[in-house]
Amino acid sequence: MGVVLRNLQKVVPLRRARLRKDVDTLRHILGIQKFDLGIICVDNYRIQKINHIYRKKNVPTDVLSFPFYEDLRPGKMPCPLHRDELNLGDIFLGVEFLMKQCQEESLDLHGALTAVTAHGICHLLGYRHETEEEWTEMLQRESYILSEYNRLTGRHLEPLMKRCNQDR
Repeated sequence: MGVVLRNLQKVVPLRRARLRKDVDTLRHILGIQKFDLGIICVDNYRIQKINHIYRKKNVPTDVLSFPFYEDLRPGKMPCPLHRDELNLGDIFLGVEFLMKQCQEESLDLHGALTAVTAHGICHLLGYRHETEEEWTEMLQRESYILSEYNRLTGRHLEPLMKRCNQDR
């Protein structure tokens, strides 16, 4: 199956083919091509609703991750026993929220989507940012992923660091 990419929002025009290519590049960098991954693009209403249900935060956000392997330690790869366990989980991208952030900070939306997807994949791979130490570890991993992405694509993406500080 690979990557299932769904665009459930109509607020922001989105080039799914470009995002899919970027996600495939991120999967290659991390060596997780054999794992299935869901990417769901949603509007502010839907991401706020999900954020409220699962995190008790009644505000929209840029990304929410739902790992298949909930107890995975950062830096460790899952060890699936069966084909149906070749799943990392799902990432919800708050596209409308990100678009507003990009407009405020003069950022490219597709670059931000890629950076936030890298952040989401880190969560699926066990990284957290509830403490300063975890935040530092996750930021280092994101920085590595995006530096490799930049090397392969000629782009210049960086982690959206404010996001981590706001979400803790």
